[in-house]
Amino acid sequence: MERVQQFLHGLELDNRAAALLTGAACGVGALVVLVRKVHGHREAEKKIQRARNRRDESLQRAEQAVLQYKESHPMSDSSLILTLSLSELTKQLQEGLLKPEDVFYSYVEKTIDANKTLNCCTGILLESFDQLKTIDSNKDGLLYGVPVSIKENFAYKNYDSTCGLVINLEQPDQQDCVLVEVLKRQGAIPFVKTNVPQSLLNYDCSNPIYGQTLNPHNLQKTSGGSSGGEGALIGGGGSLLGLGTDIGGSIRIPASFCGICGFKPTAGRLSLQGVRPVYRGQKSVLSSPGPMAKDVDSLALCMQALLCNHMFTLDPTVPPIPFNVQIYKTSKSLRIGYLETDGDSQPSPSMARGIREVKALLEQAGHTLVPYTPLKINYAISELLVKGILADGATTLLQKLERDPLDRNLRDQVLIYYFPKWLKKTLSFLLKPVFPRVSAVLSAMCGFGSVSDLWKHHAAVEDYIHETIADWRKCNIDVLLCPVIGPAYNFFYCSKLTNVAIYTMLYNLLTFPAGVVPVSTVTAEDEEELRNYKGVYQDPWDRLFKQAVSGGEGLPVAVQCVAMPWQDELCLYFMKEVEQLVKQSRM
Repeated sequence: MERVQQFLHGLELDNRAAALLTGAACGVGALVVLVRKVHGHREAEKKIQRARNRRDESLQRAEQAVLQYKESHPMSDSSLILTLSLSELTKQLQEGLLKPEDVFYSYVEKTIDANKTLNCCTGILLESFDQLKTIDSNKDGLLYGVPVSIKENFAYKNYDSTCGLVINLEQPDQQDCVLVEVLKRQGAIPFVKTNVPQSLLNYDCSNPIYGQTLNPHNLQKTSGGSSGGEGALIGGGGSLLGLGTDIGGSIRIPASFCGICGFKPTAGRLSLQGVRPVYRGQKSVLSSPGPMAKDVDSLALCMQALLCNHMFTLDPTVPPIPFNVQIYKTSKSLRIGYLETDGDSQPSPSMARGIREVKALLEQAGHTLVPYTPLKINYAISELLVKGILADGATTLLQKLERDPLDRNLRDQVLIYYFPKWLKKTLSFLLKPVFPRVSAVLSAMCGFGSVSDLWKHHAAVEDYIHETIADWRKCNIDVLLCPVIGPAYNFFYCSKLTNVAIYTMLYNLLTFPAGVVPVSTVTAEDEEELRNYKGVYQDPWDRLFKQAVSGGEGLPVAVQCVAMPWQDELCLYFMKEVEQLVKQSRM
């Protein structure tokens, strides 16, 4: 009995010791986690500073090179060069009326100047100065001597493609992406990388590394995104041709906000090899690289240059379909579907007016316009788009952001991604009677529970594409005229209004080619009408949208043109028709 008591007493002491040891271990563990976090934060700050230093050094070296060139070539006229369209510029370069050096240094100088105001560049590609010296070896190229800007996530040898993420810094690409190689073969000179939002999955343009890009028409507004650096630089005159990517409007929204043209080709028409996404493997909503420029002819020329044998050889997964110039230059009358609203988000007054005015011009020109309503829009938003992009419940995206300081422009968007699945489901249930579309999106953010569910989702996306094609054929429409988000937002609203991106994202889901053309500017009457804006649901999202677009007088207004898959040339012809009719109406 005495031995038992001794044992129990010893056990009690052991338990106390174990408790003390466990407590100490927990404390040490917490301290280690804290130290690691502090260390990680300091390391991130150092990496950010080094990246900014590299950008600043490239800009300074480029500025010095421009000054040296101007001193040795006092007769070159930059102001005249900067007024030329891409078609005019390429013609004069091919005919020898302009020297590639004069064009190159004119645009480098303008880019440096634009960046000081707009913060649109992540760095000058200094190798472009060496490429300029050997440019005559590609004199037969369609883009001979043309300086081209590229979005930050396009691989260019020895430069980072970060997607706005600190975690991706100091991992320079080992070779150019396919499209950069093709640009060079066609005689173009990629000379600058442009800014993006943190993670790319946002239609603003700000990240912890390079900061916020501003709108060239109003510095109190965002440029849009994710190809926002491109939109701002081209809209600000620092580039006349650029390449962006588009997974939900990332070419078309900044084109709308910045008053330029942008084109998202059919998914798979251009090579994505070497173009970095924030994460790979998501197959429900596809990204497309595409051109951005001041006019539609520039977009068409860029597509013609890229759709060449060199690209088809470098990336055999791309269908070898050259650009069909005959379709682009056709003059046939079109049967055009049109809509002012998608039924989920009421457009701003200027968005709706843009559609009405362009519809009238198209009818006067002999085209037939018929009302069209997209199929099952609420289902497409929550069950296909949100569930598809966040199929893993945003786990992969959050892992990418784990060691990054969270940018303010992304914070409101991703905050809810951190909620556990049960909380999202509970909030969705509670909000359903009051805010039904908020409820549906919250539920969709939970993603899928099994591979089987994901396969069913992929099948549902295929079905929706085929149903939409069948509906277009039933309505006998060739193309579609529809709104694009606008005018440019006030800061910090994009992350709160992901729902409005349905106007562009729908055509990523469908894989349809789609482009944006500026057609007007916001008037005082539009602003007055905005005061009475209520929205479709009169919920928090509708109220936020009204705030986001307020104060937009004078900003660009655009429309969106859409065609069936693989009918990219027809889409561009439709865009050109809109552009010409608007131009003629102003004479």
